[in-house]
Order: sequence, then structure tokens, then C-alpha cells
Amino acid sequence: MAKLDLSGTWRAQLADEQLRREFSRPELDDGGWPELAVPGHWRSAEPFGDTDGPLLYRRPFEAAAPDAQRRHWLVLDGLFYLGDVWLDGSYLGDTEGYFFPHAFEVTDLLRQRTEHVLAVEVGCPRPTDRAAKRSLTGVFQHWDCLDPDWNPGGIWRPVAIEESGPVRITRLVAVCPEATDERAVLTLQTTLDAADTTRVLLRTTVGDTEHQIEQPLAAGENQVTWTITLDRPRLWWPHSLGDQPMQPVTVEVVDRTTNTTSDTRSFRTGLRQVSMSKWILSVNGERLFLKGANQGPTRMALGDATAEEMARDIALAKDAGLDLLRVHAHVARPELYDAADDAGVLLWQDMPLQWGYARGVRKQAVRQAAKAVEFLGHHPSIAIWCGHNEPMAIDIEPGVEFSRTRVAARAAVAQELPSWNKTILDHSIKRSLEHADGSRPVIPHSGVFPHPGSGGTDTHTYFGWYHGEERDFPRAMAAWPRLARFVSEFGAQAVPNTDDFMEPDRWPDLDWERLWRTHALQRFAFDRYVPPADYPTFDEWKAATQQYQATVVKHHIETLRRLKYRPTGGFCQFAFADAHPSVTWSVLDHARSPKQGFVALRDACRPVIVVADRPQERYAPGDAFVADVHVVNDLRKPVRGQVRAQLQWTGGSQEWRWEGEVPEDDCVRVGTVQAVTPDAPGPLTLTLALVGEAAVANRYDSLIAGRNT
Repeated sequence: MAKLDLSGTWRAQLADEQLRREFSRPELDDGGWPELAVPGHWRSAEPFGDTDGPLLYRRPFEAAAPDAQRRHWLVLDGLFYLGDVWLDGSYLGDTEGYFFPHAFEVTDLLRQRTEHVLAVEVGCPRPTDRAAKRSLTGVFQHWDCLDPDWNPGGIWRPVAIEESGPVRITRLVAVCPEATDERAVLTLQTTLDAADTTRVLLRTTVGDTEHQIEQPLAAGENQVTWTITLDRPRLWWPHSLGDQPMQPVTVEVVDRTTNTTSDTRSFRTGLRQVSMSKWILSVNGERLFLKGANQGPTRMALGDATAEEMARDIALAKDAGLDLLRVHAHVARPELYDAADDAGVLLWQDMPLQWGYARGVRKQAVRQAAKAVEFLGHHPSIAIWCGHNEPMAIDIEPGVEFSRTRVAARAAVAQELPSWNKTILDHSIKRSLEHADGSRPVIPHSGVFPHPGSGGTDTHTYFGWYHGEERDFPRAMAAWPRLARFVSEFGAQAVPNTDDFMEPDRWPDLDWERLWRTHALQRFAFDRYVPPADYPTFDEWKAATQQYQATVVKHHIETLRRLKYRPTGGFCQFAFADAHPSVTWSVLDHARSPKQGFVALRDACRPVIVVADRPQERYAPGDAFVADVHVVNDLRKPVRGQVRAQLQWTGGSQEWRWEGEVPEDDCVRVGTVQAVTPDAPGPLTLTLALVGEAAVANRYDSLIAGRNT
């Protein structure tokens, strides 16, 4: 259908009470107002770089009077976060929700004149109580990985006038509940807005398959559901299991009164089936151990991110051997999902809820959950829906002093006791997601430990950063195996390679307060694990932080991969890439320069790895050295070879060899390294190598202490 693009240069002004009453009038002279780009965020424009709004937007345009048989619709693809919309001084309605389109019929208004003025008030209020937020903006307004002073407000997606015939498709949901080698089923649900009582032909094309149904319509909105069965389909697979054929889908509404096309929608989908049992995901009946990472927004100013940047992040994840990205507490741009579909990277899709929300948001959260399925349900890459990240009503603001003991105590209480967020809000969201999409697993919330009445969900554990030591992680998983079912957050911060924002020439007198508040650096944790005071230069400290992060990533992942399916279904390291200059848990900085942690992530996520129980940090002469050796095989074929282990110390070494076959998609203990620690103070190194069709190696460093050490 014809479309009039209204993106480009608009005029805007900060709202006040007088302007609010006048700005929608077409005759208002806005010639002195600042210009800004749409789509975009208002803080990306210099005149509004430090405001929280709300902003009043205006855009004049010309449009010929519509044909008598055509209808016209104003479509705003994304307003961040609240909007009130006027055309030619007439109020069209309000909007809430940043990630999905909002549409208003404007047929009658366009017929009255050819010169028009579109006026939109956009608000994105800063939370006044961050433990009881009222806007569903997720990480964009409450996260310790983004600048807390940032405001994402604006018309961040395109605006257009779209045209249809008497019947318009106002809503279309497509999901694939069944897919096997023999057949696949695609379920479609649509809302058709009819100007008058009529009869239509719904013609759907999926690849080479065509499907038609006749449907009578009443004036107004009509709900229609139908299914299409495709024989011998080409299935869509994650990249580690197969190919990613995408099927073009077109839904056409033919008005039987005139036998003309009234409206169409086109998109791509992939035919596949997902399920999850005991936190083990299966795709098309094949179980898959999920190796993943959390991904925040590609840019803090999401509207400024490009399709190429989205595709680059997906490609980097795939190159790192990841099967899964968790879209962490936000909904991204459409280009991210298209890139994931093409690359075969699965997505865990969070709703944009993080930490505490007020009671009044439940109705809106339920509505937006259904909108998420409408907006994203056709993407085969989306494997899991999640309603809410860490539904604890606590407030930690970067740069503000707080007691870790007090916060930890409040978080523990929030984990164990019922709460409105966890018990009411999240289960309402879960029901909404399940009602809109019965084809995917739905998790009510992420990071909730077992508590009375619930076995909990996935696990967030930060051994070696917020609590304990990084070496405590395997012991904790062994002591409480339920926590190992799916560990979706772990890691440590590290200084990035692109570090100009830190002003390293000031070392050691960095602006620690600014780096904490604006750039996420948690000095209190660094002082415990990688103390800046221990390093004479900034570069030495930076290297040490990256080495520490790499150590945490490597050994956490190796622990979880050794527990493959017994009981672990996968993991998501925290986190993958930064959205702005910062010191975070990400293994790629904002310029996508890899830290040492990225190398550790990539090595630990290879399809086949050889690993050992982690040796102690120090041994004394005469101590027993014992380490079980495992081979983990994620390939869909057996791996045969020889495992060689060598224990080396100053002046000597000892070797072991085992030979055999590791079944497909399995983890096997191949042997045990047993030795008596020699009296040879200095380094003690265990090296492993798998020799054969899959050649991989690994290394563990320890120290033999002197008798008087």
C-alpha cells in the first residue's frame, strides 16, 4: 500500500503549560523552535542534550485528499515512552509503550485539507521511586550498565501515513507451534478493521504454499484465526545444528465487494519447534546445551544504532561459539531479530521490566506482553520469553553510597518472601505471554532462587564479584545442584581497551566518582579482587582486570559444561557488549574491541573441549594432586581421539594418556590425574590436549610453595 514517510527534520520545544495548550494548532508559528531528527532520541540533539522532557514535536506535511474507497492511518513505529497525538489540532489519542507501533485512523482529517500539521507530545519521565517504577522501559531507565542520567525519550522509530482499502489489518500474529520433517503448522491470528459489513478473502502465501479462507466481517474490529499446514518443510535450525531457511509470508485481504486487495502484510519466518523440560531446550526434537551471553542495547541511544551494528553483534556472538543471546530487560530494534534469524542465533527475549514496579503497571504490562508476541512472534530465533528480570524492589544507583550488607539482606528477603512484583505481576505477564503464544517456553522472571512455594527459576550468581571468591562457584553448584540448572548471570568487571573516557594519564588519581556514576565502574569490588593500589601503572591494572575477568569466565563455563544435562541446561555469561563507554562485565567494549574475557569465552565455548577439575591455587610438597579429566562434545557425531595430560614443575614432569570415543552431545570423564606434589617450589602447570579429529588443548596454572612459605 502507498506510504507517506514523515521521518526527517521536525521542530520541537520543551513543554510548558502554555505551549501544551497551543502547540497542536496548525496556525502556530514554530519557526523559532529548534530542529531535531526523527527518528531519534531528543538527547541526541544539542538543544535537548540534558533535558528529561516532555517535548512537543511538530511536523508540517502535504497530502492529497484520499480517494473515497481508501482509508489512511497515522503509524508511529516507536515513541519513547508516553505520547499524545494531534493532527491539524484534532486529538487522536495517547500511547504508552516504546517498542511497538501505534496507529490512528486519519481518513476524515486528511479529506478536509491538503496542508497538515502533526503534533506529538512525548514524555519519558524519570522514575521518582526506582523501587516502584511506573514506566516499562527496562534497562534504559534503571541499570548499572548505562549512564543513570541518560533519558531515552523521543520519537525513536519512523513515522508514516499508511493507506489501505475498506478493510485494514491492524494486528497480525504468526507463530509456529509444530514442526517436524513430515509437516509444519503455522498459526496466524489477525484483527481486521472493516469500514462496513462486508465479506473478504484471506489469501496467505507461505513460500510455495497458498491458503485461502472466506470470512464475513462486521463493521469495526474482527478477530480471525487460521492455521496453515506445510508438508515436508525445510526446517529452521540453530547454527550449530543445521541451516536457517527463511520462508516469505504474505497475508492479503481481498474485498469481495470489489474483488480488489484492501490490505497486505509481508514478513519472513522460519519453521521450527521449541520446547524446554527441566531447563533443557530442544529445537525440532534435538536437545541443545545453550551457551549464551546477556546482551544489552547495541547503543544506549537505541534509535541511533544501525542495522550493520546489530548484525555485527550477532555475528560476533556466533563467532564466539554462542548458541544464545539473552536480550536483557529490553526489546531491541527489528534488525537485531532479522540478523539472529539469518545467523541461527537463538534469543532469550526479556520483557522490558527490571527490578521493582508499582502496583498500577499490571494492566499495561499484560498488554505489552501480548504486543511483544505480535511484534516478534514470527521470528524463529526467539526461543524463550521471560517476563521480568530480578523482580526485587531494591534500588542501587551507580555513584550513590550504599551498604552491600544491607542491600544483600534486602535482596535475600525479597527472594524468599512473596511480593506483588514476583507473585502477582510476573505471573500475570506469564499468562499473557502463554495466551498469546503457546509455542514457546515462558519464564515468569529471571534470577529467583528457590523459595517456599516455588522451585525458583534460573540463577544469577556473582562469585568473585559481589560475594565470595570465584573458586567458590563449583562447590556451591555441587552443594545446591538446583542452582546449576541454568545460570543466566555471572562474571566480573574489566577495564576496556577503548579507555580514553577514563583519562588514564591521571593514574592513580582517576575520577573514581565519575567513573562509578556515569561509566559503571564498581571501585568497591575492584578493591577486593583487583585492587588498583597494587599496580604502579594504569595499563598494568587494566591488564590485571581483564585477566581476572577471563579467569572467572573460563572456570565458570568449564564447570557448567562438565555438568551438561546433569543438571545444567546451559548458561548466559554476563555480559556480551557495552552500549556506551563504560567499565562493565561485558567482554566486548563499546567499540567492540575484545577484552581477554572474550578470548576466554570463545575458547570455553568451542564445540569440543577438554577440561579438568580445577587444581588448587597452591600446593605444598607432598600434597596429593588429583584432578578428573573430562571431554565435552557438543557435536552431533562421536569424537574419537587420545587425551594427553602433562603435569610440569621446575625440573620435572609426569604424563598420562587415555584413548577412546566420546559420544555425540555428551560429557565423559576420561581419566584422573593423580600425583604427589614434588619438592620443587615454583610454577606447577597441568596441560591437556585432545589429539585426533578434534584437536583442542587446555592449561591450568598453580604454584608449589616453599617449605617456609
